[in-house]
Amino acid sequence: MSQTRRSLIAAAVGGALAVSAPAFAQAPSGKLVLYTSQPEKDAAQTTAAFKKAYPNVEIEIFRSGTTEVMGKLAAEISAGQPGADVLLIADAASMEILKGQNQLLAYPGAKTDGLQEGSFDKDKTYFGSKLITTGIAFNTAAKEKPASWNDLTNPALKGQISMPSPLYSGAAAIMLSTMTARPDLGWKLFEGLKANEAVAVRGNGAVLKSVATGEKAYGVLVDFMAFNAKKQGSPVEFVFPKEGAPAVTEPVAIVKTTKNEAAAKAFVDFILSDDGQKLALSMGYIPAKPSIGSPAWLPEGTKINVMPSDIAAVVKATEADKARFATMFGN
Repeated sequence: MSQTRRSLIAAAVGGALAVSAPAFAQAPSGKLVLYTSQPEKDAAQTTAAFKKAYPNVEIEIFRSGTTEVMGKLAAEISAGQPGADVLLIADAASMEILKGQNQLLAYPGAKTDGLQEGSFDKDKTYFGSKLITTGIAFNTAAKEKPASWNDLTNPALKGQISMPSPLYSGAAAIMLSTMTARPDLGWKLFEGLKANEAVAVRGNGAVLKSVATGEKAYGVLVDFMAFNAKKQGSPVEFVFPKEGAPAVTEPVAIVKTTKNEAAAKAFVDFILSDDGQKLALSMGYIPAKPSIGSPAWLPEGTKINVMPSDIAAVVKATEADKARFATMFGN
């Protein structure tokens, strides 16, 4: 697993857990405000585990899609009152934007030992915590079994496709700008999806629901949601498309204006620690630290072709790409 797994994390950046007592030198306390785009259940587990490790820290949380989280933070920054101490959001592109605006606090002392090189910012302003790829889910009753992104433009699938909107999902935004930059996919793919009457919904959860219930036979979906649903008995299958699977790393970062730097650093350390990485694994993710292992849904030796993503290029293109997407699929 090790070589395959290591290459996954690098490509993405270029692209009942028992929590032990904290091993960190300081004992932070006080209020810590987390803005996150984690699914609600994951966010609850993350904050509970951190609270168990740091009982003197009171953690408050704002949870929504990455776009709404970024919008809220941008408005607060503009007003001179950013409310977040730490961020845990879907994609590196959003973090790169904040870094470019000098809104992130570098943390040179972050405990990155054992993390795959390339899974965190070289200036240590943000740190990937896991690998999440996007592929194609389909209901087991579906007649067609797509193997390629371009298979979604097959007229036989017309009116049967759901996908997350990049206007609400950071992972979908990276997917959009990564795919439209490729000559083998480009905007031609999305024009084909439009012609096939694909619908854009607010997030991956809505996509999963539509596929699992049979409302739509096919969905563009993140890997762990599909595999976990399948494990729980939902009639869902998942394929990593042959052109590759776009990926995000759900990075964590400290906002430069944090009012509780000690607690914020403790949160980053917790996410990157063995306990934090085991928590990610227990949620069904591929952790950023190879030594922790892989989720049960990923068979040993599985080779995932991660679609390379130029984060700097994504940052430059994303707003124009989202605007064009909105004209095609609505807001």
